[in-house]
Amino acid sequence: MSKKRILLKIGSNTLTKETDQISRGKIEDIARQIAKLKNDYEFILVSSGAIAAAKQFVKLEHNGQEITVKQALAAIGQPHLMRIFQENFRELGLFTSQCLLSYSDFEKPESKENIRNTINVLVENNFIPIINENDTVATDEIKFGDNDKLAALTASLLKVDLLIIATNTDGIYVKETINDPLPSTILEVHEIDELEKEISAEKSSHGTGGMESKLQAAKIAKKAHIETWIVNGLKDNFILDAIEGSSNFTKIKI
Repeated sequence: MSKKRILLKIGSNTLTKETDQISRGKIEDIARQIAKLKNDYEFILVSSGAIAAAKQFVKLEHNGQEITVKQALAAIGQPHLMRIFQENFRELGLFTSQCLLSYSDFEKPESKENIRNTINVLVENNFIPIINENDTVATDEIKFGDNDKLAALTASLLKVDLLIIATNTDGIYVKETINDPLPSTILEVHEIDELEKEISAEKSSHGTGGMESKLQAAKIAKKAHIETWIVNGLKDNFILDAIEGSSNFTKIKI
């Protein structure tokens, strides 16, 4: 039986657990879940967090507010982020690899074919690709989508079985309950238009995405006949619980 392929997108807010630094515990939690699921699923990760990793130990001029400074912070933080992934995953017998992409790579047939071939070879040889935007040459993720669009484009290119977007809520909430102590999650929809009426335009302090960019990503995935799950990545076991159906999250059906 062939394994199902999951593309997991992890934003900065999840990786920092809403603090000012990368959480090794959260990366260990992700690794532990992948290790438990590796017999049935192949994983490809799209991970933000390079700038957050750099900010732990360096402060550049303008405090990271200008795009060029953020690009420099990403260049500093990316190898440190990968080192944290590598150390935590290796302890559980998982091997990682780095792929830096930009949106322009998805506009050229030759580049798309190279991406597809490289990632397929990595996965077939039990290496988990960890993808981030190449912020040295591209600024889209820094300014706009927190890698949500990049995740959806990659998922579509690779024809994965499922796109999981980790965020800091239990999926998308019913708008009228957003300020309740226990807001109600919209559990399942087929039409993304139904969700657009419910979302808030607010973004997190660490990430740049917000729910709007996640719905845009879901539209790209849906066009490629890929189901999208929006889950709470701050919770331990969030992948396992979602797969087992023991947590509340939003499922966008194809």
